[in-house]
Amino acid sequence: MKRACTIEELHDSLPLTEHKTVLVPTMGALHEGHFSLIRKAREIAGPHGRVAVSIFVNPIQFDRESDLASYPCTLDKDLEACQKLGVDIVFTPEAESVYHPDRSITIHETSLSKLLCGATREGHFDGVCTVVAKLFNLFRPTDAVFGKKDYQQLAIIHRLVRDLNIPVTIHGAETVREEDGLALSSRNVRLTQLNREQAPIIREALVAARNAVDAGEKSADVVKSIALNTINAVSTIPRIDYLECVDAETLEAVESIDKLTLLATAVFFGDVRLIDNIELEPQG
Repeated sequence: MKRACTIEELHDSLPLTEHKTVLVPTMGALHEGHFSLIRKAREIAGPHGRVAVSIFVNPIQFDRESDLASYPCTLDKDLEACQKLGVDIVFTPEAESVYHPDRSITIHETSLSKLLCGATREGHFDGVCTVVAKLFNLFRPTDAVFGKKDYQQLAIIHRLVRDLNIPVTIHGAETVREEDGLALSSRNVRLTQLNREQAPIIREALVAARNAVDAGEKSADVVKSIALNTINAVSTIPRIDYLECVDAETLEAVESIDKLTLLATAVFFGDVRLIDNIELEPQG
């Protein structure tokens, strides 16, 4: 496995190849969710292709300084895991290597980022689009893998590639969960014991809503109410940032579940914000 800490080192580590290069962008603190993305990347790359992982805590996508300051760093463990998983190239730059001090250009997304996480995290997805576009330019991958837990991010990356004609195929990977249903996240370690016990209610709420849709319910308001009531039933009521039914492609709010729909939520347990979602498919 090769490790590059600067753009110059990355270029030296990326000789031309006729085989696939599959990129998995991460911010480190790797867990089984990330490992599943790397395994999927290896399947896509095949025996002769290469898997590349970036580990970079992107400062311009954080809307709260406290989140950036508290983001966990486990670089040594991350590199060890990448080695065991057969990653070919790992890019671990400092912010100064990625962004010029007088940088003046940022990619601005104007549609898909208006709802869900984007409604309360101003500038977040502009930061995501900017760094992902830079990574695509640096790696020139044939493919890239992103998790469906960050469904809005995945949809925006699809739009980024489409609108800017970036020649990379985007793959979405299913969310990896703990045994009790909680979506894996680097933020989970910050939960108190009580909050950790209660956090699986998010998944329970989403599944209850999907069960209603599977039984024939089409009203988005009814479906949202089922999920909301389930979350609010916990002994210490968490703070819901949002809970929305949206079109799975455009992310626009829907009133009726007539085609593939996403039920997405962000919930605060204390000061820890957890996101999750579930796809809803209408019956009949």
